[in-house]
Amino acid sequence: MTSQGELLPGTRRALLHRIAVAQAEGRAPSLVAAVVRDGKPVWTGARTSVEGHAPDENVQYRIGSITKTFTAVLVLRLRDEGALDLGDPLEKHLPGTGVGEATIAELLAHSAGLAAETPGPWWERSPGSLRPEIADVLGERPSLSPPGRRFHYSNPGYALLGALVEKLRGDSWEDVLRREVLEPLELHRTSVRPQAPHAGGWAVHPWADAMLHEPTEDLGRMAPAGQLWSTTGDLARFAAFLVNGDERVLSPESLREMRTPAAPHEASDVASGYAYCLGMEIRRRDGRSLVGHSGSLPGFLACLMISVEDDVAAVVLANCTSGPLLFTVASDLVRIVAEAEPRIPAPWKPLREVDPSVLELTGQWYWGTHAFALRLTADGILSLGPLSGGGRGSRFRPNGDGTWTGLEGYYAGELLKAVRRPDGSVSHLDLGSFVFTRQPYDEGAPVPGGVDPEGWRGIG
Repeated sequence: MTSQGELLPGTRRALLHRIAVAQAEGRAPSLVAAVVRDGKPVWTGARTSVEGHAPDENVQYRIGSITKTFTAVLVLRLRDEGALDLGDPLEKHLPGTGVGEATIAELLAHSAGLAAETPGPWWERSPGSLRPEIADVLGERPSLSPPGRRFHYSNPGYALLGALVEKLRGDSWEDVLRREVLEPLELHRTSVRPQAPHAGGWAVHPWADAMLHEPTEDLGRMAPAGQLWSTTGDLARFAAFLVNGDERVLSPESLREMRTPAAPHEASDVASGYAYCLGMEIRRRDGRSLVGHSGSLPGFLACLMISVEDDVAAVVLANCTSGPLLFTVASDLVRIVAEAEPRIPAPWKPLREVDPSVLELTGQWYWGTHAFALRLTADGILSLGPLSGGGRGSRFRPNGDGTWTGLEGYYAGELLKAVRRPDGSVSHLDLGSFVFTRQPYDEGAPVPGGVDPEGWRGIG
């Protein structure tokens, strides 16, 4: 019997076929990929133009803007320690930038109104020594719109976040990253500068099968936006962390927050199913939500995408400036595994203990005439959802005082509580001022606006 940790031969061949097509049609000097399922790497593959040599999961490639996700993890760590709040203006912790009214959350979500790029020469293809200070990164016109108004991708914004980490930690971004993320997660092949074996970066001529070597620059102040080198092996482990968390680095709750959309959407983004979170992207493809990040620098392309629902992730790296569409490849790798070998759910298990005061809340409730069901699951969570058709629903975590807080959707952050009569029996549920009753417009409950004393009637 094949365990869930192994992929079937047909699935493995389909994965290899997909990256082979991507490397050939995209004319990539090399392309490497990995798939993660249930938090563990289950497949790696590579294709190369070099005869007799194929890179493996330990060969480094530049990962470009996937670096931003690492930087965001460092910022969320500071938040969780109480060193900052995501709603704090940057000026509170890093004064004198000239863009200090933008909040830390807005910088993380690319909604701070900052320019997309630095002034001067193309920063990805010029030495960081040309931009030694934050002022050189921002230039004379750093803001294009008021903070919080729109999503506008900003590389300088992540340079600011790196400087924020340095200010609050009293150490370099590189050293903080290594100490607080790379070492605990055992990402030994992820580094700021290349470490052998590593791929060389190439540009492929758009109209000829010819290549041009790309320069490899140290990005200096811009490093937190795109400096890192990594491998499919390390990024596979990082993908597992982004789903499951690691209390030494960041909790599952904070990572769930990182995966939640946080920036105002452009109309085109809504139409295409794209949203930006806190250092991560969400994209919609083939009916599946994928979260992660893409990256590029001259000579390199990178993509890490996760289907949390399927618990499948894919990493794809290539050493070319343009060519294969790596998001499409990564999403296809996820789809191949998710569809060929659907996730096997864990066995159902009952609650360890049942609280009678909570159990009596379960069952059917009405908001006006809308019917809802309240269920208690084995993890102690209450789940409220409509009995038929569309409608607002959410899960609620217990607060330990007889109230619950909404975890998602319309009721995220809202308080659910049971209101009891003097004799202890439950009168109704109060959810953010909405009254839920056992019967539609129950005359025995404090329904806002009251209940017609003539009651329900027909037309005649």
